[in-house]
Amino acid sequence: MKLRHFINSTDLSADELLKVLQLSTSSIDALGRPLAGLGAALIFEKPSNRTRHSMEMAVVQLGGHPVYTRGEEVGLDVRETVEDITKVLGGYHAVLAARVFDHNIVRRMADVSIVPVVNMLSDRQHPLQGLADVLTMQQQLGDLVGKTVCYVGDYNNVARSLAQTCALLGMNVRLGCPIGYQAEDGEMEALQKLGAGSVAQFENIHDAVHGAHAVHTDVWTSMGQESETSKREKSFANFQVTESVMKDAEVGAIFMHCLPAHRGLEVAAEVIDGPRSKVFEQAHNRMHAARGLLAFLMGVNA
Repeated sequence: MKLRHFINSTDLSADELLKVLQLSTSSIDALGRPLAGLGAALIFEKPSNRTRHSMEMAVVQLGGHPVYTRGEEVGLDVRETVEDITKVLGGYHAVLAARVFDHNIVRRMADVSIVPVVNMLSDRQHPLQGLADVLTMQQQLGDLVGKTVCYVGDYNNVARSLAQTCALLGMNVRLGCPIGYQAEDGEMEALQKLGAGSVAQFENIHDAVHGAHAVHTDVWTSMGQESETSKREKSFANFQVTESVMKDAEVGAIFMHCLPAHRGLEVAAEVIDGPRSKVFEQAHNRMHAARGLLAFLMGVNA
């Protein structure tokens, strides 16, 4: 079995992504127990609710034993180098996964690891969230080829992984981002090359959402950016997803948010708590998507 890592959303081809999604919807019995008697090291520099629970349960469902480890326990580049930690843990576990501040940490882990490395979040990518996002849209909207997804807010790690994953599936990708928080031209071109039906970016939220089948957003201020809160709230003041905004989307469009959410800031309470919202299905799919990915990395066939 060829060693594979999942550091970026683009580490999967379009066909491989479809295979992971198929595995994510397969029954636990059908997947077997590819991690039976094996461990999975889960390193968390950044705390998490959904990521920890979904990954631990995904490992358990595949027969493995998850070992949760706080960042300070291993001391990445403090107590030991990232490379030494990776080589040690690779002798104990069948899978290594890390939720970190610096994307370069998971890159370095993958460079020296003898077992699959999974990025559970970094400042550049949130690929597991991207998998859960498209899995949820697939369940709600059917075949995603030609469907339109719109992301509103900061073009951050969540937006990047969402856009890349949707592009791989042939979706139309639309971004509504304030000036100074937009995707660079090079990223827009890369999305088109990944296979997106179309790619467009707007400075007006209503223009961005127009005709979208799914509208996504995220918090305006992510973990580690707390000093920018006041500035960001001013910059994003016109980018709240409200009922008025959702009326510009396609009839029957769904609302999605990776959570945690701040009602009254990036999204109005009536939207996230309303009938269009699929945020909890999306959150629960974090576990199913993680299970499908781990099964794929362990060589399970769909």
